[in-house]
Amino acid sequence: LAQASEVDQQRSQGLPLGPLAGVPFAVKNLFDIQGLVTRAGSTILADQPPATQDAVLVERLQGAGAVLVGALNMDEFAYGFTTENSHVGPCHNPHDLSCISGGSSGGSGVAVAADLVPLTLGSDTNGSIRVPASLCGVWGLKPTFGRLSRRGTYPFVNSIDHLGPLASDLEGLAWSYDAMQGPDAQDPGCHATSVQPVAPTMSQGFKDLRVGVLGGYFKDNASEAALDVLKQAATALGAKDVDVIWPDAVLGRMAAFIISASEGGSLHLQHLRDQAAQMEPLSVDRFFAGALQPAAWYVQAQRYRRVYRDKINALFEHYDVLLAPATPVVAPPIGTEWLTLNGQQQPCRAAMGLLTQPVSLIGCPVVCAPMWPQGETLPLGVQLIAAPWREDLAFRAAWTLAQSGLAHTQAAKAWS
Repeated sequence: LAQASEVDQQRSQGLPLGPLAGVPFAVKNLFDIQGLVTRAGSTILADQPPATQDAVLVERLQGAGAVLVGALNMDEFAYGFTTENSHVGPCHNPHDLSCISGGSSGGSGVAVAADLVPLTLGSDTNGSIRVPASLCGVWGLKPTFGRLSRRGTYPFVNSIDHLGPLASDLEGLAWSYDAMQGPDAQDPGCHATSVQPVAPTMSQGFKDLRVGVLGGYFKDNASEAALDVLKQAATALGAKDVDVIWPDAVLGRMAAFIISASEGGSLHLQHLRDQAAQMEPLSVDRFFAGALQPAAWYVQAQRYRRVYRDKINALFEHYDVLLAPATPVVAPPIGTEWLTLNGQQQPCRAAMGLLTQPVSLIGCPVVCAPMWPQGETLPLGVQLIAAPWREDLAFRAAWTLAQSGLAHTQAAKAWS
């Protein structure tokens, strides 16, 4: 309230205002908020001292005039795709309260979809921004790995973690992203050397962009609803190639699993030794498995990652933007254990990241556009994937989808 009053006072005095002046926002509870305990969705950290200062991205949004209003639910330690948090309860999808929100930034997706705030922050290691953005029907951005500072946040997988915004409209997504950009000499994981704004240029649209549609693995693991929104987006963007093969998608996902489990298990080794009974039942076994992996598996996965990255970068010599569904299905009911995709049963919680994990491993920027499959009452997002450091291209494609009316947020009737 004090921050909001200050914005009002500046406005009444005719003083210059930031691009996000007065915009309320909330953040996933792995971002430090001065005076609050950063719990990262866990009870284990509840007795830790409160944060002494805000995370860098929180500071930058506030510097642009945005007003922080709170912290949001998440999968414990960001290890999950559904935000069925056993400690504080699951996040409910505002479009159908019996369904999951996606995760691990579930609270961030729900808060925007339920119109509690127009802007939130989340993290994305293997899809944790894009999955809730897809299932809740909001805009989401996973920037290039290393683009935004991670200082002041609780980690999960240091070599893959990304931070980014979720928003009720594309303009808010772009302006918030621009406000958070910039080098951070105190964060060795921040590789940005300059600010590259996207908001002023995204209205150029997709003219002259080379757009391809991912086939193979990405279509084989997609439901009819996912294929429907993919076709809608491809038509609107004039995609000429509709069966582009993303090299080694299965191996890329495997490497992402190994790296995530290994780094996550190592990070929480002491918790596993001393407080395993207090950890989230839905993820503690995976943390154990990661902690027990042979080191050679992790080393080989990181070696393969470089080969994989080179193959994907070669793909971007032919395409500016690639399209893929963000999730295989619309939001399933809370508690769902299995999905059937392409005639095969898949564990539901892991399957939510089937289409995002292969993209995360090499740090490509992705805008998740909220789409609405024909015949469905629930949303399902489309990934607009660009080469590393080319967020501007993904935003230009997103702008075209937004202007066409195909990509948009929608009032959550179940919540209201």
